[in-house]
Amino acid sequence: MLRKLTYLFLFFTFSICSQVTFTDSDLPIVVINTPPGETINDVTRTFCDMGIIDNGVGVRNYLTDPYNHYDNKISIEIRGSTSQQYPKKNYGFETQDQFGIKLNYPLLGLPTENDWILYGPYPDKTLSRNVLTYNLSRKMGHYASRSRYCELIIDGDYKGLYILLERIKVDNDRVKIDKLETWETLGLPLSGGYIVKVDKLTGEVGFSWSSNFNNEVLFQFHDPEFDELVPVQVSYMQNFLSDFENTVNGPLFDDPIEGYSKYIDAESFYDFFILQELGRTVDGYRSSSFMYKDRDDGFKNGKLIAGPMWDFNLSYGNADYCDADLTTGWQYNFDEICDFTTAIPFWWERLLDAPSYRNGLKCRWEELRSGPLHTDSIHLMIDSIVNLAAEARVRNFQRWPIIGVYVNWNSFVGQTYEEDVQFLKNYIQQRATWIDQNLPGICDVGVEEKFDSFEIWPNPAGEKLSVKSISIIEQYSIHDLAGREILSNKTNATSSFQIDVSELTSGTYLLTIFSEGQLLTQKFIKK
Repeated sequence: MLRKLTYLFLFFTFSICSQVTFTDSDLPIVVINTPPGETINDVTRTFCDMGIIDNGVGVRNYLTDPYNHYDNKISIEIRGSTSQQYPKKNYGFETQDQFGIKLNYPLLGLPTENDWILYGPYPDKTLSRNVLTYNLSRKMGHYASRSRYCELIIDGDYKGLYILLERIKVDNDRVKIDKLETWETLGLPLSGGYIVKVDKLTGEVGFSWSSNFNNEVLFQFHDPEFDELVPVQVSYMQNFLSDFENTVNGPLFDDPIEGYSKYIDAESFYDFFILQELGRTVDGYRSSSFMYKDRDDGFKNGKLIAGPMWDFNLSYGNADYCDADLTTGWQYNFDEICDFTTAIPFWWERLLDAPSYRNGLKCRWEELRSGPLHTDSIHLMIDSIVNLAAEARVRNFQRWPIIGVYVNWNSFVGQTYEEDVQFLKNYIQQRATWIDQNLPGICDVGVEEKFDSFEIWPNPAGEKLSVKSISIIEQYSIHDLAGREILSNKTNATSSFQIDVSELTSGTYLLTIFSEGQLLTQKFIKK
């Protein structure tokens, strides 16, 4: 039954908290001190001191220890939109020197940068949903924010367990695409370097524009931000997305040359869809949904790439509205269940009408289910994540005593931490099983797969893929997971050779060889 929900935030803000005597931890300790008379807010950034105590793996950290990891300035603010209803705040900050100049630093062993987030899980009482999703995404071959658990003190007040996250941005160690400069307004440089998102109009938006087909689908520039772009760059990306939408809505949208595949990296869209649906993320597709585009120079993937993944705290059954707690049904049909001020782009559903797309999606799902998305693998990952915070979470829930208490928008309220974790595991198992049984498409590459008949390396491959067989190879071909032939060549009857795969876009492919009257196939990944 179609339900209409007016998105009124009837927040009742918790003031549940208590003081904790905190002296030492098995996790790094982050200490922030603001200048006298100043507090961290969500309007202006506060320039203040931050020190980190980190004595190394297996060595205990004491508040009385010196700041041996970081001891310098930061510029910090409260971040988030819906999350600001909670008493445990999230923070965005920039590492800076004493003069307020950006200071690149490898915080807690993460790659060197200056833009960071201190994320304080609150409605997600497992303290793990975001970390789990980002870890899964990286296992699937994509960049996602790396993380480190820590404990936070601000102006002498113990704030609980926090997670240091990388902010999504263009960077060699984050979203690895060419950085777009303001003077790059012509030719190939203009064609890449953009991170955009579909999101709500909250926070520091600055500029947004609507989809051609639904004015409740809102695009925004993320990096570079709108005020860092010149008009021709803004127009380029707007026109690219417009052309993509018009193509997907047109009669030739499944054309192998002029259809959707001209604009998007299909595997990244498969994986984005898979994680959004596995989590049945209540905000999925319509907010915090990132996409990025590199240059069209022939050496890089200049198509639109879905991701990185972001904001999964109200996922995996952790929301009690709009059927988000159900393990059945498709999240991309959200607009048929609830009427919000933001909508899901039509192309997530429309792409499933293309046989090549849905068959490729089916193959990708089956591949992942035998690897990182196998239920046992996910459960083991959850166990490893929650074990990282086994000690600190006790103090966290002393500071924020919400175990057994409803917090907006919990669909399940466990009476113990262990019950909350078990709910997460049960939800994922049931949800994945439902997707197994209901995902459209047919995965049939049309060849016999024998994975022990010849060798390939390296896998994942970079510029070259080496092939070796005990018998003579007469011919080889490479197909994508939808069964489309990418290239085919004769080998002049040899048992070992190299294939130049430098021009393949990143993704998973099938290498088929013809040897002694047999077709033999192996999968490989192009980095």
